[in-house]
Amino acid sequence: MQYLLDTVTMVRHFAGTGKIGRKAACILDSIEESDEVLFISIISLMEIMYRSEKNRITVNLQDTLKRVENSSKYMIADLDSDILRTAETVNFSELHDRLILATAKWLDIPVISSDREFKKIREIEVIWN
Repeated sequence: MQYLLDTVTMVRHFAGTGKIGRKAACILDSIEESDEVLFISIISLMEIMYRSEKNRITVNLQDTLKRVENSSKYMIADLDSDILRTAETVNFSELHDRLILATAKWLDIPVISSDREFKKIREIEVIWN
Protein backbone atom coordinates (compact mmCIF):
# COMPACT_ATOMS: atom_id res chain seq x y z
CA MET A 1 0.00 0.00 0.00
CA GLN A 2 1.08 3.57 -0.57
CA TYR A 3 0.34 6.66 1.50
CA LEU A 4 1.09 10.37 1.33
CA LEU A 5 2.39 12.05 4.49
CA ASP A 6 1.26 15.56 5.20
CA THR A 7 3.82 17.99 6.59
CA VAL A 8 2.81 17.85 10.26
CA THR A 9 2.81 14.06 10.24
CA MET A 10 6.22 13.98 8.64
CA VAL A 11 7.68 16.46 11.14
CA ARG A 12 6.26 14.58 14.12
CA HIS A 13 7.44 11.24 12.75
CA PHE A 14 10.97 12.39 11.92
CA ALA A 15 11.37 14.43 15.12
CA GLY A 16 9.92 11.67 17.28
CA THR A 17 7.78 14.22 19.10
CA GLY A 18 4.13 15.15 19.11
CA LYS A 19 1.03 13.05 19.06
CA ILE A 20 0.36 10.70 16.16
CA GLY A 21 -2.96 8.92 15.77
CA ARG A 22 -3.19 5.19 16.43
CA LYS A 23 -3.71 4.07 12.81
CA ALA A 24 -1.12 6.52 11.51
CA ALA A 25 1.43 5.40 14.13
CA CYS A 26 0.87 1.75 13.22
CA ILE A 27 1.72 2.47 9.58
CA LEU A 28 4.71 4.66 10.42
CA ASP A 29 6.13 2.33 13.07
CA SER A 30 6.02 -0.69 10.80
CA ILE A 31 7.18 0.97 7.58
CA GLU A 32 10.63 -0.63 7.48
CA GLU A 33 9.23 -4.16 7.83
CA SER A 34 6.30 -3.70 5.45
CA ASP A 35 5.89 -3.45 1.71
CA GLU A 36 4.32 -0.02 2.08
CA VAL A 37 5.71 3.19 0.59
CA LEU A 38 5.31 6.69 1.99
CA PHE A 39 5.11 9.52 -0.51
CA ILE A 40 6.20 12.99 0.48
CA SER A 41 5.07 16.01 -1.48
CA ILE A 42 7.73 18.46 -2.54
CA ILE A 43 5.40 21.03 -0.95
CA SER A 44 5.96 19.41 2.46
CA LEU A 45 9.71 19.61 1.93
CA MET A 46 9.36 23.30 1.11
CA GLU A 47 7.34 23.80 4.30
CA ILE A 48 9.99 21.99 6.34
CA MET A 49 12.68 24.21 4.86
CA TYR A 50 10.71 27.36 5.67
CA ARG A 51 9.61 26.36 9.18
CA SER A 52 13.10 25.15 10.04
CA GLU A 53 14.61 28.45 8.92
CA LYS A 54 12.12 30.24 11.20
CA ASN A 55 13.03 27.89 14.10
CA ARG A 56 9.44 26.63 14.32
CA ILE A 57 10.35 22.95 14.08
CA THR A 58 13.26 20.79 15.22
CA VAL A 59 13.81 18.95 11.94
CA ASN A 60 15.54 20.59 9.00
CA LEU A 61 15.52 20.12 5.26
CA GLN A 62 18.99 18.55 4.91
CA ASP A 63 18.39 15.88 7.57
CA THR A 64 14.94 15.19 6.16
CA LEU A 65 16.29 14.77 2.63
CA LYS A 66 19.04 12.44 3.86
CA ARG A 67 16.51 10.26 5.63
CA VAL A 68 14.18 10.19 2.64
CA GLU A 69 16.89 9.61 0.04
CA ASN A 70 18.58 6.86 2.07
CA SER A 71 15.45 4.73 2.35
CA SER A 72 13.49 2.83 -0.25
CA LYS A 73 10.38 3.40 1.85
CA TYR A 74 10.04 7.09 0.98
CA MET A 75 9.33 8.62 -2.42
CA ILE A 76 9.22 12.32 -3.25
CA ALA A 77 6.21 13.41 -5.28
CA ASP A 78 7.24 16.39 -7.38
CA LEU A 79 4.82 19.16 -8.22
CA ASP A 80 3.91 18.97 -11.89
CA SER A 81 1.19 20.12 -14.25
CA ASP A 82 -0.95 17.02 -13.58
CA ILE A 83 -1.06 17.81 -9.87
CA LEU A 84 -1.79 21.48 -10.61
CA ARG A 85 -4.70 20.43 -12.82
CA THR A 86 -5.92 18.17 -10.05
CA ALA A 87 -5.61 21.05 -7.55
CA GLU A 88 -8.21 22.92 -9.57
CA THR A 89 -10.70 20.22 -8.55
CA VAL A 90 -9.82 20.31 -4.84
CA ASN A 91 -11.84 22.83 -2.85
CA PHE A 92 -9.47 23.80 -0.05
CA SER A 93 -8.56 27.34 0.96
CA GLU A 94 -4.94 26.98 2.12
CA LEU A 95 -2.65 26.65 -0.90
CA HIS A 96 0.01 24.31 0.53
CA ASP A 97 -2.58 21.90 1.89
CA ARG A 98 -4.54 22.11 -1.35
CA LEU A 99 -1.46 21.01 -3.29
CA ILE A 100 -0.77 18.19 -0.82
CA LEU A 101 -4.37 17.02 -1.12
CA ALA A 102 -4.17 17.27 -4.91
CA THR A 103 -1.07 15.09 -4.81
CA ALA A 104 -2.92 12.42 -2.84
CA LYS A 105 -5.89 12.65 -5.19
CA TRP A 106 -3.73 12.45 -8.32
CA LEU A 107 -1.75 9.49 -6.95
CA ASP A 108 -5.05 7.96 -5.76
CA ILE A 109 -3.63 7.14 -2.33
CA PRO A 110 -4.70 7.98 1.24
CA VAL A 111 -3.09 10.87 3.07
CA ILE A 112 -1.86 10.43 6.64
CA SER A 113 -2.88 13.60 8.43
CA SER A 114 -4.24 14.96 11.69
CA ASP A 115 -5.91 17.86 9.86
CA ARG A 116 -9.64 17.45 10.41
CA GLU A 117 -10.40 19.79 7.53
CA PHE A 118 -8.89 17.23 5.14
CA LYS A 119 -11.79 14.89 5.89
CA LYS A 120 -14.13 17.35 4.18
CA ILE A 121 -12.59 16.41 0.83
CA ARG A 122 -14.68 13.32 0.18
CA GLU A 123 -12.66 11.87 -2.67
CA ILE A 124 -9.51 11.60 -0.54
CA GLU A 125 -9.11 9.06 2.24
CA VAL A 126 -7.54 10.47 5.41
CA ILE A 127 -5.87 8.20 7.95
CA TRP A 128 -5.12 9.21 11.51
CA ASN A 129 -7.01 7.66 14.46
